[in-house]
Amino acid sequence: MANREARDGRRTLHGGPELSRFWFRPVPTSTIAVLRIAYGLVVLAWSISVVPDLFTFFGPSGWLSSQWTGWGLLRPFNSSTAVVIVFAALVVGASALTVGFHTRIASVVVFVALSSLLQRNPYVVTGGETLLRIVALFLVFAPAGESLSVDRWRRARDDFWSFPVRAPWAQRLIQVQVSLMYLSTVFLKLIGHTWRAGTAVGYAWGLAHYTRIAVPHAIAGSLLAVHIATWGTLAIESSLAVLVWNRRLRPWVLVAGVALHLSIELTMKVGFFSWAVLVTYIAFVPEDAMAAWILRLRDRRAAVPVTR
Repeated sequence: MANREARDGRRTLHGGPELSRFWFRPVPTSTIAVLRIAYGLVVLAWSISVVPDLFTFFGPSGWLSSQWTGWGLLRPFNSSTAVVIVFAALVVGASALTVGFHTRIASVVVFVALSSLLQRNPYVVTGGETLLRIVALFLVFAPAGESLSVDRWRRARDDFWSFPVRAPWAQRLIQVQVSLMYLSTVFLKLIGHTWRAGTAVGYAWGLAHYTRIAVPHAIAGSLLAVHIATWGTLAIESSLAVLVWNRRLRPWVLVAGVALHLSIELTMKVGFFSWAVLVTYIAFVPEDAMAAWILRLRDRRAAVPVTR
């Protein structure tokens, strides 16, 4: 009787056994480790990209020299030196996060430094940078340094290529964030007339300032092609909001999402938006499949003969 009451209590607390398993059943840390590495590399790439305009964007004599738009370390410390220190902290933190050195501390540093820069000047921020900041916060609480990291090497050098199991609730938050991101995106697009009319992508293709590689006129000038691209985008984003939770459909939905964002990256200048989104897709890769892929990659590299 006591055991049954205890089980019922847990069921009530966590919303049912299935929900409890979703959030808290330990899984291998292979997927979150790969996500951490990819995320760190993207943040480093973003950091390098803003170096030429660091003081123009974020300095005390920059675009918003007399305005402050949000919290951050650059609000109380209004100086070029503070900008350099925060930027250097971001680079060091992202580098440490990539290799998994004091991973949790590195995640905190990246979150605070990135937030301080983005809050300093929101006019240079896209959805990609906002997503990077959110993921940094989730990584603070994730077991991201348990595998494929310097932290792992220091703790268990002889067992480096194993993937300890941990509760995945922080990784699940990243998954939920992706779903909610697409759900809100589709909702906001459907409010606008051009998306419902099937012409929105045509307008995007015509924005020369944002064009990286121009879409051929035979396609951009075709109303049928514009309709397909516009409604196809809505269909893919709707699938990523809902159908991504279906295990059988998930691989196909994610492949469609990858194709969508790579096409956006190829044709439009949207900063690091596409790469930030693609990093979050890693959270949906099954942990066992990710672990098997990592070990195959390790064995393949070990089998390559060394030439001198």
